[in-house]
Amino acid sequence: MAELLKGAEAAAAIDKRALEILAALRVRGIAPVLATVRVGGRGDDIAYESSVVKRCDKVGLAVRRCLLPADSTQDALIDEIEKLNADSSVNGVLIFMPLPKHLDGEAARRALSPEKDVDGITEGSLAGVFTGSGRGFPPCTAQACIEILDHYGINCSGRKAVVIGRSLVVGKPVSMMLLAKNATVTICHSGTADMPSLARGADILICAAGKPKMLGKDFFSENQTVIDVGINFSDGKMCGDADFEAAAPVVRAISPVPGGVGSVTTSVLISHVLEAAEKQSANRSER
Repeated sequence: MAELLKGAEAAAAIDKRALEILAALRVRGIAPVLATVRVGGRGDDIAYESSVVKRCDKVGLAVRRCLLPADSTQDALIDEIEKLNADSSVNGVLIFMPLPKHLDGEAARRALSPEKDVDGITEGSLAGVFTGSGRGFPPCTAQACIEILDHYGINCSGRKAVVIGRSLVVGKPVSMMLLAKNATVTICHSGTADMPSLARGADILICAAGKPKMLGKDFFSENQTVIDVGINFSDGKMCGDADFEAAAPVVRAISPVPGGVGSVTTSVLISHVLEAAEKQSANRSER
C-alpha cells in the first residue's frame, strides 16, 4: 500500500517557519497584513475565505477583508485593487477568482502589483516563475505540490516528472518549478496521445486535470510518487483526479484528496505574505 503524503504535516512545518518569521518581523516593528478581495457571495469563495482567515488567525497574521457587492462595476473593483496597491500597510492581496461574469478578470490581474500578488495570478508573478527572477510569487497550489515533495524528501533531480494539466494556476507553473529542481518534465493535456503510457513512465506524476478519477490503473506504475491536485466531487464525495483505489496498491506514495495539496495551499499563502512583507521593508530601507 502506498505511503500517504499527508498535507497536514507539510503545512505544520510551513506554519512553524511562519511563526518564527512573524516573530522576527514584529521585533522590527513590522505587522504584516493580508487583504482579501471578494466580489459577491459565491459559496466556494466564502468557504475558502473562511479557511484563509482561520489559518491566519492561528499564526497571528492580520487579515483585512474587502467585500464588494456582486453587481460591482469594473471601475469599482479596479479602484479597490489600486488602493490596496498604494497602501503600504498591506503586504499581500488575494483576489478570489473567478469574478462574476460581467467583470474582466484579466483587467483585475493586470491592475494588481506583482509585489503584492501572493497567489501568483499576475503576469509579473508568472514571469518570475518562468524566468527564475524571484519577482512576485508562484501560484500557491503549484508551490504546495513542491512543498509536499520537499517535506517528504522526494528528490526531483534527474527524475522524470509528468504533469497532467496545462493551466496557469497549476500545470504550467509547477512544471517550471520542477524543471528548476532539475527534473525532466513532460506536460500532458487534452491533445496528448497515449497519455497513460507517458504517465506510467513518470517517477513523479502531478495530477492537475480537474476531472474526477480521470487517472485509472493504466496511468500508474511501481516506485511512482503521485501528487493529486484535483478537488472534485463524485457521488457526493470529494475526490481527486486520480482513482485513489486504483493507484494506492501500485504506486510508492500518493497525496490523498482530501487531506493533501489543498491543506498546504493556505500555509503557502501565509508564507508568501510574510516574504512580501520582508521584501517591501527591505525596499523601503534602500530608498
